[in-house]
Amino acid sequence: MLTTHPFDDDKLREECGVFGIWGADSASAIVALGLHALQHRGQEAAGMTSWDGRAFHSHRAMGHVAGNFDRDDVIRALAGRAAIGHVRYSTTGETALRNVQPLFAELASGGFAVAHNGNISNAMRLRAELNRRGSIFQSTSDTEVIIHLVATSSYRTLLDRFIDALKQVEGAYSLVCLTAEGMIACRDPLGIRPLVMGRLGESYIFASETVALDMVGATYLRTVEPGELIEVSDQGIRSLRPFAPRRPKPCIFEHIYFSRPDSVIDGHSVYNVRKRIGAELAKESPVDADLIVPVPDSGVPAAIGYAQQSGIPFELGIIRSHYVGRTFIQPGDQVRHLGVKLKHNANSALIHGKNIVLVDDSIVRGTTSLKIVQMMREAGAREVHMRIASPPTRHSCFYGVDTPERAKLLAAQMSVAEMNHFIRADSLAFVSIEGLYRAIGEEQRDPAEPQHCDACFTGDYPTSLTDHDDAERRNQLGLVEDRVA
Repeated sequence: MLTTHPFDDDKLREECGVFGIWGADSASAIVALGLHALQHRGQEAAGMTSWDGRAFHSHRAMGHVAGNFDRDDVIRALAGRAAIGHVRYSTTGETALRNVQPLFAELASGGFAVAHNGNISNAMRLRAELNRRGSIFQSTSDTEVIIHLVATSSYRTLLDRFIDALKQVEGAYSLVCLTAEGMIACRDPLGIRPLVMGRLGESYIFASETVALDMVGATYLRTVEPGELIEVSDQGIRSLRPFAPRRPKPCIFEHIYFSRPDSVIDGHSVYNVRKRIGAELAKESPVDADLIVPVPDSGVPAAIGYAQQSGIPFELGIIRSHYVGRTFIQPGDQVRHLGVKLKHNANSALIHGKNIVLVDDSIVRGTTSLKIVQMMREAGAREVHMRIASPPTRHSCFYGVDTPERAKLLAAQMSVAEMNHFIRADSLAFVSIEGLYRAIGEEQRDPAEPQHCDACFTGDYPTSLTDHDDAERRNQLGLVEDRVA
């Protein structure tokens, strides 16, 4: 049976990554490099659409960028000086080629391709209405709703039709779109999902993270502002703000886990923020221990911060193999148990007889933490204390992060003491929400209107959740009908 590696099962899934460039020779080759830098944001599939001044060209494939977009014949076929690309982890819609982005359609005004990072929280309701009006969908992706809203808008210009479409959607989106006239990049009014702009020679680039600009040698210009729409064409660049201004709420988990540590978010080094989270954690939940051990790789910066603040040595007590893919063969329970060590193995000579502090970025289902604590015990650790560089994840995300349903989130079902008993650690502590905000550079969290989207920790969702609420009402009606029957 082919299955996901057990250490990958217990993580929040990256959403997606987008990259686009206008006005560059070999645009598709540059996009392919940019997508390599964003591979961590989506590892199920990758796609690209280019424009050569006469026609659009697309290539979409399941799997990683490498192996699909490092072939000369593929890059040559994606001709033109403008291209957009996407790496995907499915948060809505099935895992199938028809859902791989960019999605492309021939509209009355011409070709239109769109790459989307985020999640439209009223997509199902919009889709139902569009179906009633005669729209025929080719995918199960929420992104296709945007295309149909553009196609059916009564406004005259494509840009106005696009703005009209966006004003009907709820939720989170960072979009890069390609037309024959130019490239459009935009963020939702709250700026939940990230998007940055850069320059390479005379070309403009848009990407989910600054590390993608570094990869292609581009200069970072600025963040695309929440609610901003930027249009780039051969005539130049212009910025529009078609939405009423709102207080931004960028996703706080980008700082904790999603973004690469070598990226910069709103002027803050992700790596440095993660170290500061670890330092806050050391202040809030100190331990008398011999070693600070990160859970690789995402726990490393926070563990360094914890070690520096506490004065306890930082050591690689768990060694990760970087030559194991995300999947492997599991023919039986015994091999499944042994398979854990394919990716992570205890550094027993270092761990034996020591009191250790394990530092990880989050606990989702708790299964990974349980296995790692057990691994440390088997390696001879005297005491195993777990410290988590985020608050307890008690709520699902509806903005483009694939989280389990709330019933499967360990922190939604148990107290911290109960979670500690479940993972069999000597102690367990999470950084506080206040400590997390301090690490990001905020003096404190504004409870009336938080500066970030932190709904996965607090349940304070910044937008309407139309589809979720509709589903809840249907479930309640179903229960009522069952009782009546």
